Amino acid sequence: MRKVYHRIIQIAGNVITVEADDVAYNDLAEVKSARGTSLAQVIRLLDNKVYLQVFAGSRGISTGDEVRFLGYPMRVSSSEDLLGRVFTGGGVPKDNRPAILENLIEIGGPSVNPAKRIIPRNMIRTGIPMIDVFNTLVESQKLPIFSVAGEPYNQLLARIAMQAEVDIIILGGMGLKHDDYLFFRNTLDEHGALSRSVIFMHTASDPVVECLLVPDMALAVAESYALKGKRVLVLLTDMTNFADALKEIAITMEQIPSNRGYPGDLYSQLASRYEKAVDFDGAGSITVLAATTMPGDDVTHPIPDNTGYITEGQFYLRHGRIEPFGSLSRLKQQVNSKTRSDHRTIMDTMIRFYADYKETLEKRSMGFQMSKWDEKLLKYGDLFEARMMDLSVNIPLEDALNLGWKTLAECFDTTEAGIKSDLIKEYWPKAE
Repeated sequence: MRKVYHRIIQIAGNVITVEADDVAYNDLAEVKSARGTSLAQVIRLLDNKVYLQVFAGSRGISTGDEVRFLGYPMRVSSSEDLLGRVFTGGGVPKDNRPAILENLIEIGGPSVNPAKRIIPRNMIRTGIPMIDVFNTLVESQKLPIFSVAGEPYNQLLARIAMQAEVDIIILGGMGLKHDDYLFFRNTLDEHGALSRSVIFMHTASDPVVECLLVPDMALAVAESYALKGKRVLVLLTDMTNFADALKEIAITMEQIPSNRGYPGDLYSQLASRYEKAVDFDGAGSITVLAATTMPGDDVTHPIPDNTGYITEGQFYLRHGRIEPFGSLSRLKQQVNSKTRSDHRTIMDTMIRFYADYKETLEKRSMGFQMSKWDEKLLKYGDLFEARMMDLSVNIPLEDALNLGWKTLAECFDTTEAGIKSDLIKEYWPKAE
């Protein structure tokens, strides 16, 4: 029997404070007021004072209202009936269909014991050449997409959700505009991917605390499916909104701020989510791909800076394209030597020539005379950007590698490519 408390000693923003015993961090409570019953979550314990974040906000709550602790943290169903469904950050159905209350599991648990993990070894195909060829996505990898506001990172995530060769997609949206929510839902539905997806969506008008719950909801469901042998891809957008929600709560709690006002545990908060990525020994896997908008395009900002220490590389999305310089998948060598014998050679050679192309662009902009070699590089750079970097290109890995050979052959001779003769003999396009 849980105790009921009839005295709220403080109301600050959407945080209320009561004096209570035998309460755990993250436990849920019901707050009964004149407007009805609201759900709240314990976010701080100090002596016998308990601080709760009210999901629906504190408007209409008075100091004499009733608070009843439920004795358990936020939970979510792990049923397969979740597939095709859309929920809020608090787990409430957003698709006007019934709630799912069976097989409830707690969210926000610890990451998997390293002894139960295996070394990443499988590629996740996306149909995007800049990922599949040059920065291969690997099962159980955790990667951010560094970008700025206005870049099509949500469109990129939606395309990956539609095309990625995985069993289940878990999409977590944080602080999104309503139009972005509709875009994700309608895009997945129209392309037949909604039936293998679970969506947890927090919009900018929803309570802040629900923004903090989205990654934990998504990752708890992903873990339950992965333990059943499923290959799960978790897509999160935007982790900057998640960090800003942490900041807002910390300010309300009058915590001593760290760098640029963010809480001192920002690194731990981010790491506890990203480290859920895992390839289980004898079961499935969880791969995490998360969009992170960099305020002011500043990679030294606390959010991308801390993220970079946690994750296994990053994708830079600039001017509507994944940039080859700066983007990195630290696990790609685990798989791209197993795809096709020419994969690593094409990757290295094309990037080398593209770097030379960039230098030639600088020479041309400074008025230097262009040599025949410079003209070849200029032609190559244009073809590379159109055939490989354009996000509208959608081809399988093998076709992308063949297109790479075709591009090299259209711009250079075999003696200029710097490629081993046995690969030239096997893959270099034959003259018609």
